[in-house]
Amino acid sequence: MTDFQSEKALVRDYYAALDAQDANLTAVMDRYIEEEYLWRGFHPFNEQTSGSDVATNFWQPLRKSLTHLQRRQDIFMAGANTLENGGVWVVSMGHLMGLFDHAWLGIRPTGKMVFLRYCEFNRVQNGKIVETAMFFDIPHLMIQAGQNPFSPQTGAHNIQPGPQTHAGLLFDAQDPSEGAKTMAAVDFMVNDIKTWTGGREEPLVDELRRSWNEDMIWWGPAGIGATYTIERYAEQHAGPFRAGFKDRIFNGHICRMAEGNFGGFFGWPNLTLEPTGGFMGMPATGKPADMRVIDIYRRDGDKLTENWIFIDLLHFWNQQGIDVLGRLPTVRG
Repeated sequence: MTDFQSEKALVRDYYAALDAQDANLTAVMDRYIEEEYLWRGFHPFNEQTSGSDVATNFWQPLRKSLTHLQRRQDIFMAGANTLENGGVWVVSMGHLMGLFDHAWLGIRPTGKMVFLRYCEFNRVQNGKIVETAMFFDIPHLMIQAGQNPFSPQTGAHNIQPGPQTHAGLLFDAQDPSEGAKTMAAVDFMVNDIKTWTGGREEPLVDELRRSWNEDMIWWGPAGIGATYTIERYAEQHAGPFRAGFKDRIFNGHICRMAEGNFGGFFGWPNLTLEPTGGFMGMPATGKPADMRVIDIYRRDGDKLTENWIFIDLLHFWNQQGIDVLGRLPTVRG
């Protein structure tokens, strides 16, 4: 049984080098990223297959646009993947904060502070990062720049905070038994989710109460929003979400892990489903589409109590024929 301290140290060193204002990105990637590498990012970046590609296509343009970029972590943890893919993964979640001085992806700059929500899973092997899933909420940044692509939301729009306990940075070794409890709570919730084409007939809140504490908070992505308490979650997200789709296919996860009171998973994609109308105010399309999702959880007692969600909504709607970024007016940096 490993305490994952070496893997955590590697990723923390990587972030320190990457986040330095004068960082030589090529040298950073050569030092920390394996030559055979897979990086999964949200639309329009999608899959990149080398550290140099990630530096050129993602980090360099982002750092040019969000000057004085600063990483503000809320959760940092590591653990063994409980799925058959295996591997040790290190997870970081929080915001990348900077001054929005130049256009990025066609989003007009504000010259003011902005926060890009992110969550990153890094698989570490033999002293290198060999695989990454980095999900980031681009619509959330667009709203801060006054270019809201999605309206209305069923939940609330917020700059999303970290855990209520302020105890998400697990830099030190953790009690393995606590991670096992968290993993059990996550697994129970995943397995207990009622399908949308049959299964148990019961009030949604009764199903949710088996997995969640009453004061749960669901920190959803921009376009959906955040909700608080089981009843409001059922009313403001889970109910409308389930009603808005049919023919749901669960594609599984690539990584599912936990450490201490925190855990999470991601898929590529997690779900394939067809909109029936109403979700995010959009009509039915007759087209199935994929959802790439990261979920991060905090456990309190035997149940889950906070959940941070990243969904690649730009990719989802692009598959439906809606190019959100392509609709933006031309701007200069």
